[in-house]
Amino acid sequence: MQRNQPENARQGTRYDGIDEIDPNFDGTGVRVGIVMARFNLDICEGLLSACTDELLRLGVAKGDVRIVTVPGALEIPLVLQTMARSGKYDSLVALGAVIRGETYHFELVSNEMGAGVTRVGLDTGLPIANGVLTTEDDDQAIARMREKGADCARAAVEMANLLKVVR
Repeated sequence: MQRNQPENARQGTRYDGIDEIDPNFDGTGVRVGIVMARFNLDICEGLLSACTDELLRLGVAKGDVRIVTVPGALEIPLVLQTMARSGKYDSLVALGAVIRGETYHFELVSNEMGAGVTRVGLDTGLPIANGVLTTEDDDQAIARMREKGADCARAAVEMANLLKVVR
């Protein structure tokens, strides 16, 4: 197993004579920008803590990580877009928590934020790990925040490394 690969990552080739790129979770030299919403701050801070812990564990240097905060989930895509266009990052991470309430606002925020994050990634060609939780209640968000934050770190590093190889 290569350094920093999850236990379930496959090694070697699946088919003789066909080039296959294995996941690479080595964060050395990977520059990551994180955009975190401040709405539902306790949950967002939990996501951020797990994400930064995992980035450092993967070998991303503290100096190669930048954290930016925004008021809420709807503001995330614009800042991601600005960061993606800057050329300073190899990948980005979006962190936030949208928790269902009594109104349609949950669907609006969740759908528009998700579409915006996806559009930024596709338009700029920069990988974005979407760690904005959309849950029914606080308990669900709390239960998922640590794993989701760490997952986003792994996705950001893996995708940055992958795009360097396939470009």
